[in-house]
This record gives sequence, C-alpha cells and structure tokens, in this order.
Amino acid sequence: MKKFIGLFLVSCLAGSITLIGYKSFFEKELANTPFEETQFEQAVVPTSYPAFTNEENSELPDFSIAAENTVHAVVHVKNLSTARMPRNIFEYHFGNGPERKAVRGMGSGVIISPDGLIVTNNHVIEGATEVEITLNNNEVYQAEIIGQVPENDLAVLKIDGEDLEFLTFGDSNQLKLGEWVLAVGNPFNLTSTVTAGIVSAKARNLDPRKAGMQSFIQTDAAVNPGNSGGALVNKRGELIGINTAITSQTGSFVGYSFAIPSNNARKIIEDIMEFGNVRKAVLGVRGVDLDGKNAKELSLDITQGFYIGSIDDDSGAAKSGLKEGDIIQKIDGIKIRKFSDLTGYISTKNPGEVVQVHYLRNGKTKQTEVELSIFEVYKIEDLGIEVSNASTSELEDFKAEYGVRINRVTSQRLASENLTGILITKINDTPVKSVKDVEKVVSEKAISDPLKVTFKAPNGEEMTYIFR
Repeated sequence: MKKFIGLFLVSCLAGSITLIGYKSFFEKELANTPFEETQFEQAVVPTSYPAFTNEENSELPDFSIAAENTVHAVVHVKNLSTARMPRNIFEYHFGNGPERKAVRGMGSGVIISPDGLIVTNNHVIEGATEVEITLNNNEVYQAEIIGQVPENDLAVLKIDGEDLEFLTFGDSNQLKLGEWVLAVGNPFNLTSTVTAGIVSAKARNLDPRKAGMQSFIQTDAAVNPGNSGGALVNKRGELIGINTAITSQTGSFVGYSFAIPSNNARKIIEDIMEFGNVRKAVLGVRGVDLDGKNAKELSLDITQGFYIGSIDDDSGAAKSGLKEGDIIQKIDGIKIRKFSDLTGYISTKNPGEVVQVHYLRNGKTKQTEVELSIFEVYKIEDLGIEVSNASTSELEDFKAEYGVRINRVTSQRLASENLTGILITKINDTPVKSVKDVEKVVSEKAISDPLKVTFKAPNGEEMTYIFR
C-alpha cells in the first residue's frame, strides 16, 4: 500500500512539472507565431450573397416579355403521308387495304399574319400529303401548302384562322455580333421551348456548292431536331431568322445553329404570294472571295472583299461600268468581306432595284449605282435540271458559240453526276442559246415524246443522251 501511494505521488509530481514546462515554453512560443487567417478564409463558402444593385440588374438580359410574345406565334408542324396498309397477302399483291396516315416528320413554323399565314422550312413538309398544325393552345388545323422553295429551304403554309398571334419581321441586316437572341420551337416534340444565345457570326456559308442562298445567321442558342422552321427573335420579340440547321456529328446540338435571315425569308415569302415563284436579283458579276491565298496569287494587298473575275453581258454591272479586277467592298453601306455577304444582301432585293456599290480599282476607292438584273432560270421537269443563261466568258471556257448553263440538279437520278456548270447546246436537235429557247423547245414537246439533250464538256467534247 505504501509502495502504491509513493508511485501515485511521483506521477502527480511528474505531471505538474510537465504542465509547468508547457506553460512556460510552448504557449509563449505559440503566442509569438503569426496566425495566417487567409488560409482558413479561402476555404469558407458563403451561403448567401448581397442583393444586386439596380444598376447591376439592368445589365442582365431579360427575355421574359420576348419569350411570352413569341411562343404563341410558333406552331408545331406535323408532316403526314397517306398510304394503303395491306392486311393480308391478297391486299399486298393487289395494292389494296385501308388507308392510314403515317407521320413522316415533325418540326416548327412561325405565324406571320393574323389570318394564319405560316413560314417553315421546306424539309419539314417535303413529301407530305397532309400537313397538321398545332397551336400553342393545342388547337389543331389542317394546313394548305401555298409555296415551296427547296433551294432556299423555305415553305409557306396557310391555315384558316382569325385574330391569331403572329410575329412581325425585324431587320436582320442590323444584327450585331454578340447580340442576344432567342430560338423558339419544338425540339424532340417538346412544344414551346425557348433557348437563348448570341449571334456568333453572320453571312455564314455552309456549302459553297449549293446554288441557293447560303448566308446564314450563326448562333449558339440550343437548336435540336424539331426546331427546324421555328423562330429566331431578338430581345424585342421581332422575327430576325428562321432556324434551319445545326452542324453536328451526333445529330443533336453541340454549340452551333444556323438560321435564314428574316430579310431573305421575307422577300421569298412576298415573291411566292405575289408571283408564285421567287424572282432572283443579281448584280451580274462572277469571281472569288479574297483571302490570304487568293490575294497573294492576284498580287493584291487586301485580304477581304469580292474580286470580280468576269461580268455577265447586258447585266446591270456591265452597264454601270464595273470591270474585271474590281474589288467590291460595300453595297448600300453593307460591308462585303466575302461572296456570301454579297449574295445574302442581294437576295433581299428585287430585280430592277438600284444599289450603291463601293469598289476598289487600282488602289482607289470608287462608287457606282447598279440596277439589279433578273436571274433567268428554267427547270426542265422531265430531267430534274435547272438551267440559266451562260455568260460570254463561260462560252469561251467551253469553246462554244452558244448554250445554256446547268445551274443545279434537282433529281435524285442525276444527283451523283457532276453536271452543275456544264453547258447544254441542243435539245431535240434544236440549238438553245437562252433560257427562253429551252422553255420553248420543252413546252412544244409532247408528253410521251423522249427528250434528246446534247451536253458540252469543258474540253469542248459533245455528248448526246436520250431521256425517256
């Protein structure tokens, strides 16, 4: 017992000595060591933030009014086809069976008048035997196809409505890079979907090989399958584009979407309603975009603009004094950096209108007025070929005295043939020197008669084919 008490007292004494030593030495040292508060403050995440001031709030975009005014004017478009569905082997062989409707595709459309005029993409309603329109309030209408323009991927529809909500056109020429826009449509069959983005680029050319208008507004507003034909609007709720395409390896949105500018769409719609087709205006020039490579080859110091390589005979450009080698820099104050800038703006104009052209000649800036000519084309329905008048320089290139130029191929059977730009010199052994000659020869042909066409290759060789 005495031994235990002795050990206890020794333990207490050792503990007291340790405590006194800690107080005397370690606490004094810690008290003189600076405390780095910032290390701990960096790890602290506040759970609330001070309210924004009115000035800060005013800089944030508010799309609520534009969205509310837009969704009721954007409709759901359903492409329906009617076909007989055989129920047994006999109906299958004889082509009988009850008629059934099948959905070929779905997209969006924009109401542009209170009585039910609707614009959409042509690919949304292509091949339809019936088009069904569903409004934002779930009312369903059958639509009439008023006109289709495949080369511009636009179509005009009409439903029988009254006092419908509609969108007014804005001026797409006034769009600025970085400007906020809304895309409204029905992606993946989700009605009344609104996404926001900015204008990423203007006058974007997606496929230089196509003959139609290729001057798109590029945005980063999310656009997916089903948005085609829907509205692109500005913060004021004005229609400044028709959403048309995306660039994607997956088929879904990956950051880029493209819209037909409203000024171009409006002109096409007005032409369809007034003339039944699109009257295309042209300057009458051909050439190349200027870039670093082309500028070097042409021994030029500038790398932006449209270099005139040739001028069509009797065109407005020829009559205005424009010459080969001139560089177009502005049209009506619109800067021309490349060909798609030029075609995008001219596509909003009508034949006969006059535009102010600023160009560079021998290093000096000049200007002239050009009366726009009409671009004459004719579609040979039996072949699925559209032809236009050939210029003098094109005839020289083909070593031909006359002929018409194949402007584009519209049929699937000739789609694989590289015919665009080739000349046609004769149809049914009759020389054709203009679009009017082609129209006359084709219209005089009996429906059951074959079509004999003589083509001319760039090397001057002629080939004749008979199409039945």
